[in-house]
Amino acid sequence: MELTVTIERPELRSVLFGPGDGHLKTIRQVLGVQMFARGNVVKITGAAGNVSRAAAVLAALQRRLRRSQSLTAEMVADTIAAVSAKGDTVHAADVINVYNGQIIQPRSPGQRRYVEAIQKHDMVFCTGPAGTGKTYLAVAMAVNMLKTERAKRMVLARPAVEAGEKLGFLPGDMQAKVNPYLRPLFDALNDMMDFDQSRRFMTSDVIEVVPLAFMRGRTLNDSVIILDEAQNTTSAQMLMFLTRMGHGSKMIVTGDDSQIDLPENVTSGLIDAQRRLKGIKGLIFIRLDRHDIVRHRLVQNIVDAYGENRD
Repeated sequence: MELTVTIERPELRSVLFGPGDGHLKTIRQVLGVQMFARGNVVKITGAAGNVSRAAAVLAALQRRLRRSQSLTAEMVADTIAAVSAKGDTVHAADVINVYNGQIIQPRSPGQRRYVEAIQKHDMVFCTGPAGTGKTYLAVAMAVNMLKTERAKRMVLARPAVEAGEKLGFLPGDMQAKVNPYLRPLFDALNDMMDFDQSRRFMTSDVIEVVPLAFMRGRTLNDSVIILDEAQNTTSAQMLMFLTRMGHGSKMIVTGDDSQIDLPENVTSGLIDAQRRLKGIKGLIFIRLDRHDIVRHRLVQNIVDAYGENRD
């Protein structure tokens, strides 16, 4: 399908297109269309539904420009998300809108099932090998829920297995002790909002990144609660974590059950939970595999090689 959209105010063409045509590039990437600008028109080609949506996004952005002669990346992201959520060719699971105007998308059928599971269930367990986006997509969904005010807080937890949860033996103050274990969570957050904003949220406890041991005795209402590296919890730790869930909260548990760092005689809390909780309504288990790996292509080959259990 092909559609042509006329630019209403040619003098604002550079504002509509964005710096370096960045706004057009975002629309092309998210909606999977081709867009060619010539003179005062933009030609859009691709699948019928997505072409219609891309044209609707441009129309909405031009309406914004009638009121204000500025457009930000976040405004463009908001507009794409709103238009996409109304259609069926690009569904809501394909568009995760975060704070810095960036749009994050699932990049495989498995990742899409994972995002849809988070949208529909209060408790989600996701297992799979390295590079499948388990943690990244969970944090993206949590950031989106903060942005859209569907949650008041985000709590990210991780076991500190190497220190046996006894962080006092490590040098430095408490923040220095726990940072090495929580770094992957901070990295994901920094991809989705600017540093100053994430700092403000952490200072005001809107976002909390903590070792799992610090979760004991708490009840978390109206929150998105993520447990990362859950394969390295014990059964008792997993029970402690799952029972922190309060009213209006959503809980996401991620882990790679092929990389368990616990002593051989200790059962992984993630594996134990899969056995005990199977069949309970309101929670779901999602399994990602090598086809969902989105890191460097070598990661998929490495996962395959180790999966063969060679001597």
